[in-house]
Amino acid sequence: MAHLWKLQKPSPLQWISRVGREEVIRLINNSTFDSRKALCNTKISNLHPSREFCSKEAYIIKSASVGNQLGSPKSSFFHHGMTLCWIKTSFLVHIRVFCTDKSPKDLQAVSRNPRVVLEAQAALVDYLHSTRGLQFPDAEHMSKHSPNFLAKLLKKVEEEEDTGRALTRFFRYHPINEFEPFFEGMGLKPSEFDSFLPRDLMFLSDNEKLLENYHVLCDYGIARGKIGKIYREATEIFSHEPGILGSKLQAYEGLGLSKSSIIKIVASSPILLVGDVNREFVKVIEWLEDIGIQLDWIGGNLSEKNSYDWSRMLVILRYLTELGFTNQELGALIRKHPDFLLDGSGKVVLLLSGWLLKLGGTKKGLFGLFSQFPDIQIGSFMKNMRCGLIFLIEIEMDPGNIQKLLLTHTEVFGFNSLKKANSILTYLNVGRKRLCRIIKDDPHQLNKYVLGSKINRLPNSGESEKSLGEKKKFLLHLGFVDNSQEMEKALKVFRGKGSELQDRYDFLVKTGLEANDVSNMIKLAPQILNQKIDVLQSKIDFLVNNLGYPLSSLMVFPAYMSYTVERVKLRFLMYNWLRDRGKARPALALSSILACSDKIFTKRFVNHHPEGPVVWENFKKALSSS
Repeated sequence: MAHLWKLQKPSPLQWISRVGREEVIRLINNSTFDSRKALCNTKISNLHPSREFCSKEAYIIKSASVGNQLGSPKSSFFHHGMTLCWIKTSFLVHIRVFCTDKSPKDLQAVSRNPRVVLEAQAALVDYLHSTRGLQFPDAEHMSKHSPNFLAKLLKKVEEEEDTGRALTRFFRYHPINEFEPFFEGMGLKPSEFDSFLPRDLMFLSDNEKLLENYHVLCDYGIARGKIGKIYREATEIFSHEPGILGSKLQAYEGLGLSKSSIIKIVASSPILLVGDVNREFVKVIEWLEDIGIQLDWIGGNLSEKNSYDWSRMLVILRYLTELGFTNQELGALIRKHPDFLLDGSGKVVLLLSGWLLKLGGTKKGLFGLFSQFPDIQIGSFMKNMRCGLIFLIEIEMDPGNIQKLLLTHTEVFGFNSLKKANSILTYLNVGRKRLCRIIKDDPHQLNKYVLGSKINRLPNSGESEKSLGEKKKFLLHLGFVDNSQEMEKALKVFRGKGSELQDRYDFLVKTGLEANDVSNMIKLAPQILNQKIDVLQSKIDFLVNNLGYPLSSLMVFPAYMSYTVERVKLRFLMYNWLRDRGKARPALALSSILACSDKIFTKRFVNHHPEGPVVWENFKKALSSS
């Protein structure tokens, strides 16, 4: 009987106590007023202050004239982003709602019809709150922030016209596993919370400790959507007896930390709530105080998206002290470069130090580097150093000079994001040996070769007339017209001796291409002959054996030979993934996939699938790690 009573329409007096008398009077004046429907679609204003504010808009398209819209964003009814999507009008009104608490991608995953989504959310709220007795803020958050669970529900009633009524009827005879929308509302993905689903429970009310500790975190100010990380990394705290979790939070306040700092620290490092107050964390805080850094500094600089290893932070603080930093100097360093301590919990500093020590660096050199560290994130500095090493290897500089340059001009390599070696060689129109000499004579020339900069062609280094004559003779043999623009373009691009160009040309002919076709390819993309024969061979093998394109496709798009195999692999991994899911046309031309920039490729291909951007980044990481 209790369940049947809960399914009845709530009394107007009960509803007035929730939404306020003034707004109720306005709604009752509406001839289509339905108290049950209004309650289900109204967001109550007495929610926790930590809820994020979400501005709402409703565009109203009328077939006749528009009536008066209820409410005002300044009224109490709209407090904390609450909205009312019921419009008082005596004419036919079509309401198109562009406002929900989910992102467009989440909505698209659930349904393409916003009205269906809203009806499903309202039905789920009504079931969880009115029937199952969950607190309204819990029920509302679960319905608004569980798109995957909502999609499963909608599939069960997809044939029904009235989604809300159909789901209400469905809930009467098919109780749902409330832990699924609960965990998803915490911010966990289905693949993450599957292992957390209890085998013998379906209703949240049967796990009182879970709800009790969940509410402790909510009431403390931690966003509901961020509690999932805490549950994943510190599951045991949700089994605490009443009062224990709250006392732990208060214990951290006792260290002198503000509540806002504790919220960020706990959200990023849930392990701090396991057991007693974390000793390593306390030592880090005390050390920061000793070097003149205020307690709440760490809460203002760490990111809730990352996790932190407090024991490693202690290691990095000891290490910097051993390098020779005084407390005052160390405090100034950490304030200027928080990432020294927070990026990987100091791991990047240790990696960079180990790398330079292996190259022959000293503690004194490291102290000088860190004390005069440039204005750049240390993670980016380390990445630039690696790219600089690869650049020196690609221009075939000898190992001894590489080691010397990286140690004597560490700041130059770490501060600058260099262009690719092939691009620099092409823009400068020089060979590898000459570029090596330029950099050895003046390493600061690297400042001119950074991403986004314009590189001017270097003047001729005194190339002999004989060498120039060999190149011209080679081009004339291919059918170039003497002193034509095509010949001038090719001469500017070509690097190396005329005999080397001839050998590479002969190789392309031997692969099975006609001599005339190779000549036309060189006219379109003369830079392909700047590559060694083994590089040309690897690119052709990949085209034919891995991608499945015929050799003749090079005649249409010879510029394929200019791209690195890594770029081609990345583009085709993404293209094939999209094609297999029906989001890209099959058998596209090479130029359609490779010729565009990454920005255009992302727009034309990657964004055509909801999961595309994530898959694209995963492919990048996989290729870079391999």
